[in-house]
Amino acid sequence: MRKRKPKLRIIQPDPRYGDPLVTQFVNMLMLKGKKGVSFNIFYDAMDIIKERTEEDEHAVWKKALNNAMPQVEVRSRRIGGATFQIPTEIRAKRKVSIGMKWIIKFSRERSGKGMAEKLAAELIAASKGEGAAVKRKEDTHRMAESNRAFAHFRV
Repeated sequence: MRKRKPKLRIIQPDPRYGDPLVTQFVNMLMLKGKKGVSFNIFYDAMDIIKERTEEDEHAVWKKALNNAMPQVEVRSRRIGGATFQIPTEIRAKRKVSIGMKWIIKFSRERSGKGMAEKLAAELIAASKGEGAAVKRKEDTHRMAESNRAFAHFRV
């Protein structure tokens, strides 16, 4: 057991939207410590979204994130020689970070020219309730639903 909880780091808001969530997203998008490159990719993707949808790009991003955030997940737990998949609720912070990770992961796997293009395409798809990140969320929810019988094993 840990002696104490780790100190929560305060994330600075980003320059364009003044939203700390955007900075968190950019931090997850970052590779090899290149935050500037990461911000450029994100802002380019936002410009592409504004161009294609004629909506507020920040609102589209928020909606995409909400559509990709899972509410429940299954955790493996060994009980009497058998391993059960137990559905559990997810903490608010974890929901957000899982949603972000999925959007970034599936953006990278998309076909297209350049990361900004791929990220924009995944975000637009997720905001409409489609795309791989939203599919992953639905699969996770389906798994939790089918294992609801084991919910009483919850820790």
